[in-house]
Amino acid sequence: MASWVSLLLFLFCQPLSQAREEISTTPILEFTSETAINNVVQDPQTGRIYLGAVNAIYQLGPSLRREARAETGPKEDARTCTPPASACHDTKPMPNLNKLLLVHPSNGSLIVCGSRYRGICSLLNLSNVEEQLYYSDNKGERTYVASIEDNVNVVGVMSNYSRDGHSFGVFLVGKGYGSLDSTKLISTRILQDVWDWVVFESIIEASTVQTTPFVPKYLHDFRHAFKEDGFVYFLFSRTLDGTDNKNLTFVSRLCEDDHHYYSHTELQLVCGKNTRYNKVQAAYVASPGKELARVMTESGTKEKVAPWSKVLFMVASQEDDVHQSALCMYPLDSINERLVDIIGACYSNSGKHHGLPVVDIPYSNACKDTLENFKCGGDFLPSPLASNPRYALTADAVWSWSGMLTAVAVTVENDHTIAFLGNTQGEVFKVHLADTAYLYSKTPGDAMGEKVNKNLFFDLSQSHLYITTEKKITKVPVQTCLQKKDCQSCVELRDPYCGWCVLEGRCTRRSECRRAEEKNGWLWSPKQQCVKIVSFYPANLSFKKTQKVNINIPSLPAIGLSDRLLCSIKSFESEGTMSDSGQVSCDLPNPSLIPPTPADQDFVAVAIRVFVNETVELATRDFKFYNCAATVKKSENTPCMSCVASSWGCQWNTQDYTCSDMDEGAVGPNIIKHRQVTKCPHFENPDPVLIPVGYKTRISFEGINLDVYQVKRHGFLNIYSFSYDKSPDTNVLFYVKHKESGKKMDSTLNVTLYNCSVGREDCSLCKNADPKYRCVWCAKQRACVYEKLCNPDQQGAADPHSAQCPDPQITDIIPRFGPLRGGISITIRGSNLGIYKEDIKSISVVGQPCIHQKEKYSVSTSVVCEIGPVGPENNRNGTVEVEVKGGKRGTSSVYFTYRDPIPKTVRPFRGPKVGGTLITISGQFLETGSMDDCYVLFLCRLSFGQEITCRTGEYRSDKVPSDPLTVTVKYGKETITSIPRAFLFLDNPVVLDHLPKASFVCGGRNIVVTGSGFDLIQTAFLKVQADNSIAFEEAHEKNDTVIQFRSPRVNRSLNQPFKTFIQLDNLEKQLSPFEYHPDPSFHELTKKVITETSIIIVTGRGFSKAMTAKEAQAFVGDVPCLVNTLQDDKLFLDPPSTMPSARSRRHRRDTRPELLDLTIKFGNGEWVVGSVQYEKKNELPLYIIIPAVIVPMLLIIAISVYCYRRKSQQAEREYEKVKHQLENLEESVRDRCKKEFTGTNSDGANDVMITGKLNIPEARRAVVTQALNQFSNLLNSKTFLLNFIRTLERSNDFNARAKVYFASLLTVALHGKLEYYTDIMRTLLLELMGEYVLSKNPKLMLRRSETVVERMLCNWMSICLYQFLKDSAGEPLYKLFRAIKHQIEKGPVDARVKKAKYTLNDTGLLGDDVEYSVLTLQVLVHGEGPDVTPVKVLSCDTISQVKEKIIEQVYRNLPYSQRPKVDGVTLEWRPGSTGQILSDLDLTSQKEGRWKRINTLAHYNVRDNATLVLSKAFSVHQNYDQNQENHEERNALLEDDKVFHLVRPADELDEVKSKRGSMKDKSMTKAITEIYLTRLLSVKGTLQQFVDDFFRSVLCSGAVVPPAIKYFFDFLDEQALKHNNVDEETIHIWKTNSLPLRFWVNILKNPHFTFDVHVSEVVDASLSVIAQTFMDACTKSEHKLSRDSPSNKLLYAKEISTYKKMVDDYYKGIRQMVPVSDQDMNTHLAEVSRSHTDKLNTQVALHQLYQYASKYYDAIITSLEEDPAAQSKQLSLRLQQIAAALENKVTDL
Repeated sequence: MASWVSLLLFLFCQPLSQAREEISTTPILEFTSETAINNVVQDPQTGRIYLGAVNAIYQLGPSLRREARAETGPKEDARTCTPPASACHDTKPMPNLNKLLLVHPSNGSLIVCGSRYRGICSLLNLSNVEEQLYYSDNKGERTYVASIEDNVNVVGVMSNYSRDGHSFGVFLVGKGYGSLDSTKLISTRILQDVWDWVVFESIIEASTVQTTPFVPKYLHDFRHAFKEDGFVYFLFSRTLDGTDNKNLTFVSRLCEDDHHYYSHTELQLVCGKNTRYNKVQAAYVASPGKELARVMTESGTKEKVAPWSKVLFMVASQEDDVHQSALCMYPLDSINERLVDIIGACYSNSGKHHGLPVVDIPYSNACKDTLENFKCGGDFLPSPLASNPRYALTADAVWSWSGMLTAVAVTVENDHTIAFLGNTQGEVFKVHLADTAYLYSKTPGDAMGEKVNKNLFFDLSQSHLYITTEKKITKVPVQTCLQKKDCQSCVELRDPYCGWCVLEGRCTRRSECRRAEEKNGWLWSPKQQCVKIVSFYPANLSFKKTQKVNINIPSLPAIGLSDRLLCSIKSFESEGTMSDSGQVSCDLPNPSLIPPTPADQDFVAVAIRVFVNETVELATRDFKFYNCAATVKKSENTPCMSCVASSWGCQWNTQDYTCSDMDEGAVGPNIIKHRQVTKCPHFENPDPVLIPVGYKTRISFEGINLDVYQVKRHGFLNIYSFSYDKSPDTNVLFYVKHKESGKKMDSTLNVTLYNCSVGREDCSLCKNADPKYRCVWCAKQRACVYEKLCNPDQQGAADPHSAQCPDPQITDIIPRFGPLRGGISITIRGSNLGIYKEDIKSISVVGQPCIHQKEKYSVSTSVVCEIGPVGPENNRNGTVEVEVKGGKRGTSSVYFTYRDPIPKTVRPFRGPKVGGTLITISGQFLETGSMDDCYVLFLCRLSFGQEITCRTGEYRSDKVPSDPLTVTVKYGKETITSIPRAFLFLDNPVVLDHLPKASFVCGGRNIVVTGSGFDLIQTAFLKVQADNSIAFEEAHEKNDTVIQFRSPRVNRSLNQPFKTFIQLDNLEKQLSPFEYHPDPSFHELTKKVITETSIIIVTGRGFSKAMTAKEAQAFVGDVPCLVNTLQDDKLFLDPPSTMPSARSRRHRRDTRPELLDLTIKFGNGEWVVGSVQYEKKNELPLYIIIPAVIVPMLLIIAISVYCYRRKSQQAEREYEKVKHQLENLEESVRDRCKKEFTGTNSDGANDVMITGKLNIPEARRAVVTQALNQFSNLLNSKTFLLNFIRTLERSNDFNARAKVYFASLLTVALHGKLEYYTDIMRTLLLELMGEYVLSKNPKLMLRRSETVVERMLCNWMSICLYQFLKDSAGEPLYKLFRAIKHQIEKGPVDARVKKAKYTLNDTGLLGDDVEYSVLTLQVLVHGEGPDVTPVKVLSCDTISQVKEKIIEQVYRNLPYSQRPKVDGVTLEWRPGSTGQILSDLDLTSQKEGRWKRINTLAHYNVRDNATLVLSKAFSVHQNYDQNQENHEERNALLEDDKVFHLVRPADELDEVKSKRGSMKDKSMTKAITEIYLTRLLSVKGTLQQFVDDFFRSVLCSGAVVPPAIKYFFDFLDEQALKHNNVDEETIHIWKTNSLPLRFWVNILKNPHFTFDVHVSEVVDASLSVIAQTFMDACTKSEHKLSRDSPSNKLLYAKEISTYKKMVDDYYKGIRQMVPVSDQDMNTHLAEVSRSHTDKLNTQVALHQLYQYASKYYDAIITSLEEDPAAQSKQLSLRLQQIAAALENKVTDL
């Protein structure tokens, strides 16, 4: 069975696997490509999406379900390769970028142009991109369309070409310059072979835009191409001429029917003022809509813009600042009008318009007068034309962004225009293009910050937007109105799509609101308006009352007769009525239902909600129930005033001090009505208002309106001493209480307390106090006090105001050193230094006068003066003296010294021209004067002291290096010192490059900046700047050519573009490009248990954006582990060889915990991605193992000795007898095998299914061919074929092998009509199902291949699932196979017994500990150059095993079938001057009795890093002739074939030893293999991820399920319903028997059916374990496991339940899928049939099928004659005619 599946899989190549699209209810759908996406297009008829990615083309349904994938690379190519590829040399696999993708719907093809083979193109089938309609690489340069350069953009647009009455499909291409590309800037490419043209040939020649000198000079960067009204437009940026590098944006136009490009005219487009946004990034052409057309017309456009006209929407950026970009709009009418002016000026006005030149280079600046009729140019007219920059079309930036915009799409909703703008962070902004464009929303950016592809477009319904980033395309709704549940949140969206549907209570699009056309029925979101309650009448009410309230709602929509209004106030509801005035009237609740008034308020606000039709809320507003009694809480000192002044209707009762509701019936002198504030009794006007602290003062105040209390109008208050020293004064409030009631009376008595001593510590400060405080200096108290608190006897004078202040005191002098010439200021600090600046009479310093600087005087505490020069005869050290008014003098206790500073040296002595060097000046007495007095000329002083530090400014002279310059230091006004030839300026450092060019936002990545001149630099920083944030990082390593930084951490939440600069002293240079990417995301760790030899796989996303395996760090616990491989979504880690001692890096005190944190560190970012634990080893100590194992064995041996001696003679006789019989049997088997082998070889030469040739004489070939065609037609008769099959199956000699063969022949013969084949299979299955159901044992159906139909089903599954296997399941299967092979080869593998140390199969487990080491061999392939290939092997490997590993590594890029075989190569080791041929057996092989050990590397003593030479082996004859010694050696080896590798077979005895000794040896060498079973778990853990990936790829209904599976499973479900005794378990068994067991298990056990690989016996053993696990998972029965169960079953015992659930979910998921109709299935089968039917030899298959018809001829004829249907079609007659023709014999006819 397996062999025929293999045959079919190789025969049926790439059938179409097209899954039906499911309608998903998920609002956001996405698809992720395996490689970067370059282009995206949409089929305007079907809505299908086509992705042009690196190395692949994807075909997706409108909901982004993958339908097909065409592989386009990598291709064997070279940059200089000229197709065809077969003629190229020095090629290597190179990625194929998609350069151009165009839909050609008229003939159902997709135009695909890549970057390989000079940019040639191909045509794919739009319905199935896996079908290539056209490809040719041998048509030469004329068919080179795209570019091989990654950075050259290509655009295209479909068009038509008419000639001689014929019209052809063409496409126009715009392409920039590539050094090895076609030089055609713009070209027209034909899509069919016609006349002398071939497909993709450029059919128009135009010298100017297709010549070599022009294209590289102007460097065009094409961004968009489109056609409109008979014109084709290209949008691009280019340099203005060949000398300027600045790009400008242009639009060029061609007439669509211009056969010579005479009409090619360019117009410069200016975006923003002063061409601010000069480089176009993306564009979109759409109608502006009514509102935007109005805005554009009113903004000053020459002509009116119509809503239906077209506008070019363009996003452009600043070339010198990629973080600034904008959207600009250009009406196509304006573009065309300006182009007409250019053409007209050139044709008739010598290139001038209104007297100004409008035509510019590069194309033409000389014009001729001509006729106006040639609108598309002519051969005699100047062409092509380009506008002068002064005549460019200018547009203001409609909307700008501080970041790079990369995509734009525009649509109109309800006459309003919305622009969707993509950026480099994966975000799409939604901008309403109104009078003033505004951003109202944005789609969330890609988590990895990947930029939005320029191909941004809508689905066919305009309700969803397709957003493409680097590897993902997402379908998102253009609006999310329904997410908002209330009007306020709806209008806060400001989304032009949305509005509040008032009477339905929903946020919807206008089209979704039934009564939107009624006034106020739908409130548009951007208007920011909701239905609101404007007012109530009454506006408020006492909480003690109730009545009706009228609600004023002006914006209420029309309420119909069927609409019912309802008012809700808390739990109270009342019916609302509409008044004539349009107001709603409702009842208010009873006072008992009103909530209590809050403690801090005088009212309670209760929401009144108005509903329509009970559930839809129209509007709500708070209604206030006031509480007059609570108003007094607002101001407790003025209760009456608070009551009557409140906004409520409250009145005050002076008798009981209460505030109550307004009562018109309550009158009297004690009632003060609302707003009668002046009638409230109150106290005011305190006197005095200034109260000194500590002095008893009498305060008088006045009472107003006190008649009601019958008290006096005046009063007083005695204030006693206060203690208050926090500030000089403070405000205090007094109030009055009624003596009897204790109630507060209204009081406004505010006074100020003050303290003279606070802030006035000396006499002068005291006398400087404001006179109103009446403060005096009390000499005895030595304090400033209130005048009445200083007694005259304390003062010593009658009048304290006239007392004199003490002498001045000087406490400090700053600075204490000054230059001899003076000219600096000194500050004298102390006390009593006068009250006014005029009080200072004189100042002397060291006896010399010092000029008082009055503007710097501070009362009493500080005096500043400028010292003068001191002569040589004067003292240079002395005191400072100050004289104040009144002749009082103060002398300092500290001394001032005159001295001159002496600067001597400057270091460093050189710096860069840009400045910023920090220099240090050293010398003597530099700390003279103060920092403010010292100046270093032309330098910026930073610090001052014993040394002076300064930073240099920019050196503005052109001479570099400069002459040695003098450094001058100036002290004050007079003293100048200098250091000659102290400093020189050198060239600025040069920054050449930086690597890497990206970082995660967490920072910490090592950035290496290379250049020169870095030794001059003192401070180097890396600066990252956003709009409102900045981050620095200092260099951590620096030399003259390299500076290394850690990238700073930045705040990603700011969502702003980042600019990165390197700051080298004063030199600032932007590092561009340098990107910040979002931090990577990590998935939950699936594998928790690890071993020292396993691999840890960490999954996630975005790893490779800004990290490499070399930089990344990983830790298990506190121990680092090696990062082997880093992919974008996977990390492969090698765990530590010993278990860490601490749980994590942060918890180092733990001792050997079970759970260990797995930490990943990328720069500064650190993530704990999960916890792992080492596999527990159940190893017992030796002191327990030895007694427990050895002692019982010794006892058993001792007991056995006695029995053995008694029976040894008998056993030896029996042994000899059996041995003789075995030898005879072996000899007979050998002879039989030779005979069979000979027969097989002779038969194979004549087997037509192997040779593919029919042995038919030439004379009969035409007759036989015609007869076979008639037989094919006969097989296409359902009646005949069913009779044929039934007849064969009734025959006793039609065995199982024949059924398999017959079914395979039938499959090949009918492959061209798979729908018919399927119909036959269904019919036969129905019969088979009926038989099993009637036999009461339906579960056995499809279990074995006992019938033809069961084999047909197997073949049918193989055909229909081949594409799924290729696209989806093949990769995980191959990875699983490679992982098993890699894991097995990590340890020893016995070449003879086929057992391995690392395996999944316990029977294949190597039960011995073998000593070995890992060696790395340096392999040189003879005759293939000097390159050496390192190969890892084991010292215990046999030479053949070493050869296998070397061949696999050296020829890893070749499939297995094309690699040299082990027997065909020799391996030579060259340890010295001579070489040694290594072989498995030679004369040096070790012997153990008659046993020989196969040679290993250890046997030859080959060391690590040894050099071996691999070469092709000589023939046997040559070897014999050249080396007789080897021939004799071979003969000696052939004498005995008893060889072993690692372990001698335990059941073989050495004949050299005695019988007794042999038996003893056997018992001692038998290993206890169970000890090594833990190795199975280790290997299983390592492979678990790969096993899970394969199972998920096969059992995932969420992915693309082949339609054949859905169709067949539905067929089984449908038939099961028709039978009563078929339960769910039976259906499950049927499905399992038909798909997993019939197809997947076979593929899993035999990878070589699918891949060109070699599956060794050891690998096969492990695959069998996984296959058995897969089979167990598919069964419904429970597996009861015990310790006696097979190890292979126990190995996956835990996972079986998970896998069973996967199978159940898979079956359920398929059942829930949209059914596949018969029509759809037949269409699919027809496409599969068409794919490769022509590659199958159906004639041979028909001929072999006829052999069965011939063999069972009579029975078939009888069956046909008994069948009425066959009789009516004369089928038996037709068969007889065919037999007569094929067998060349006379029949009954």
